[in-house]
Amino acid sequence: MKDTLNTLAPVIEAKDLNLTFDTADGAVHALKDVNLTISKGEFVSFIGPSGCGKTTFLRCIAALEAPTSGTLTVNGMTPDQARMARAYGYVFQAAGLFPWRTIAGNVKIPLEIMGFSAAEQEERVRKVLSLVDLEGFGKKFPWQLSGGMQQRASIARALAFDADILLMDEPFGALDEIVRDRLNEELLKLWARTEKTIGFVTHSIPEAVYLSTKIVVMSPRPGRITDIIDSPLPKERPLDIRDSREFIDISHRVREGLRAGHSDI
Repeated sequence: MKDTLNTLAPVIEAKDLNLTFDTADGAVHALKDVNLTISKGEFVSFIGPSGCGKTTFLRCIAALEAPTSGTLTVNGMTPDQARMARAYGYVFQAAGLFPWRTIAGNVKIPLEIMGFSAAEQEERVRKVLSLVDLEGFGKKFPWQLSGGMQQRASIARALAFDADILLMDEPFGALDEIVRDRLNEELLKLWARTEKTIGFVTHSIPEAVYLSTKIVVMSPRPGRITDIIDSPLPKERPLDIRDSREFIDISHRVREGLRAGHSDI
């Protein structure tokens, strides 16, 4: 699988990317000399301590932050052009559902903005709620669903307009470990069915190793990449793969990368 992915044209490509914020206390280097290529269909996790630039990089891809220098392309376009082309869906840590709208009504929001017909909206909502195992919950309101179900609804909303890229910023960070494990399994199945390119921010080493085809280890001050790990794990990954020698070895390499980044501060 890895060899096939690497032969495809980049979906996201950063070259010598820098982002500096000017503050009252001086310049803050949020990103420094970031070079990264993400191919179609890859599942790429970004891991590192707070302040290492992982969320900032995701926000640059989504045109929510503007790099100071360097180049960044998304599907061969600038991030602004990619945003206008609806090239990606974005999932935040908080589900961000409107409490006065039903689950189906929340999922419809981007479709309404984009001018889809009522019939097309209904069909797309039905399809994506099925993808995230929320059939029969479209008429429920957010407060009637658990935290994990609300986050699945948020993922459905990001999938509704069928973007090629899914950007996920710690979507399961606020959930308990059992729910998180289940959603990790479901996300892998969803990725296999849809063949999306996924960028995923996490603080969890086991989560990053379990989900990813590529793990990007980052360190803070300045925010930079310290290691890029291509995972040798198979695409089919039961949860008990976390007990395997390969999984443990990759986790160790990620942990060593995080330690090395801290030692440079």
